[in-house]
Amino acid sequence: MTIELRHLRAFLAIADEGNVTRAAARLHIGQPALSRTLRQLEDHLGARLVDRSTHHLELTAQGRTFRDKARAAVAAVDAALDPGGLRSWPLRLGHTWAALGDHTIPLLRRWDESRPDVPLELLRVDDPTAGLTQGKVDAALLRGAVTAPGLRTALLLEEERVVVMPADSPLAALPRVTLADLTARPIALNTVSGTTTLDLWPRAARPAPVIEVTNTDEWLMAIAAGRALGVTTSATPSNHAHPSLVYRPLADAPPVPVVLAWREGPVHPAVPDLLALAREILGGAADRDLRG
Repeated sequence: MTIELRHLRAFLAIADEGNVTRAAARLHIGQPALSRTLRQLEDHLGARLVDRSTHHLELTAQGRTFRDKARAAVAAVDAALDPGGLRSWPLRLGHTWAALGDHTIPLLRRWDESRPDVPLELLRVDDPTAGLTQGKVDAALLRGAVTAPGLRTALLLEEERVVVMPADSPLAALPRVTLADLTARPIALNTVSGTTTLDLWPRAARPAPVIEVTNTDEWLMAIAAGRALGVTTSATPSNHAHPSLVYRPLADAPPVPVVLAWREGPVHPAVPDLLALAREILGGAADRDLRG
């Protein structure tokens, strides 16, 4: 049995809808035909992708892994077949927040100067891999540990952690803040793309309560409203300056690695040039810092 693009689209429709009937309606095919297509794909892979043992259809562990690969493959085919893409092949660079911090604008300007033939599109995607595993971007600037399978990474720099607080917070009077200073105060955690978890604190001294949000905008709003404090990196202040917010260094927490990530296998041919330029810009910034 030859697997075709329709098999991947069928599986993704089932994964998105969580229901074969709705997926069939979305694809404008009959339910029996969709079920046969799914079985053909599972037979080819030698793995069960969908658990049909419950009333609510769920993906198996293998199904969740394959979903990311299928999305990337379909996105790549759609991009290749886009007639507009014949004029140029943009390099899509994802990020979840702050991109490359103060170095973002220099990166974009230098890229436009050195590679005018390849538009560099900077896209914010609220997703743990900034859309990389979904095929929405070709490369991504990610912070913290990258655990998603099938990705390669290159370390660019490490950023110090800072505390974000309302301007009227008593902690704003301190030049530096410690983890212990935060224990008795509510903490806002971005559970989708943030770099902070309760594991940053000793188990016996973790903050409570915790306010969970799903993107940077909600996180900043909770802090500015005085509902919580937050922990982020040194890239955030310049990208999210606001009169209602104050940033202070966090004295006793490890720095956060910033990496350029891309998928294993064939990649956009300009990704190596992007990595080289990012390292060149960051190296020049380090040299300037050393000179004073």
